[in-house]
Amino acid sequence: MRRLEVVDLGRVRWDEAWAIQRDYVEKRKAGLVPDTLLFAEHPHVITMGRNAEEQHILAGRDWLAGQGIGVFETDRGGDVTYHGPGQIVGYPIFDVAAWRKDLRAYVKALEEAVVRTLGEYSIAAHTREGKETGVYVRREDGAPAKICALGIHMSRWVSSHGFALNWKPELRYFQLIVPCGLTLPVTSMAELGVEAEREEVMQRLTRHLAEIFAHELPARIEQLQETH
Repeated sequence: MRRLEVVDLGRVRWDEAWAIQRDYVEKRKAGLVPDTLLFAEHPHVITMGRNAEEQHILAGRDWLAGQGIGVFETDRGGDVTYHGPGQIVGYPIFDVAAWRKDLRAYVKALEEAVVRTLGEYSIAAHTREGKETGVYVRREDGAPAKICALGIHMSRWVSSHGFALNWKPELRYFQLIVPCGLTLPVTSMAELGVEAEREEVMQRLTRHLAEIFAHELPARIEQLQETH
């Protein structure tokens, strides 16, 4: 089994976390660090993937700036995504080639880890076929809703970016965008009645990712200052 390190960046600005990711990616390519899973929680921010459409941001840039909500263009796949307090964001910096040289399989593996984690909280989650990445649930009225967004980047088979699980964010902020270009509503673990500590959810996500990617489960989640 391959070694895995897990680092919690805590509450950190999105652009700072992106810089940290890029540093880890270069170190992973050079073999200076093992596969690393970064967790983060971001202040309010909107990010645009390589396929993003400007009209999927429903508020003006000046208004967003006045609210302290930044907008960043990124190198990940996907459309427009919102991040904010109450999300659990995971950034796997993995040498995917050591597991399987299959981009689609990697995406499905991330989705499966989230599905398994939600299942432990009695949330019946599922994925969707086609190009619609992420994890979805059905609300009490039977309507589908998105609970986890996903967008990745791959450089020489080393991954970055990842998934954003809606743990307990303020869902009203999603009204600022068309999430990932879809018109589906967005939900969260909290809205579905789940009360769970952030640390516990991160530990369960880590366990499922380690199982899927054949990693040795780390003894604990490190803090940034201890490892970087």
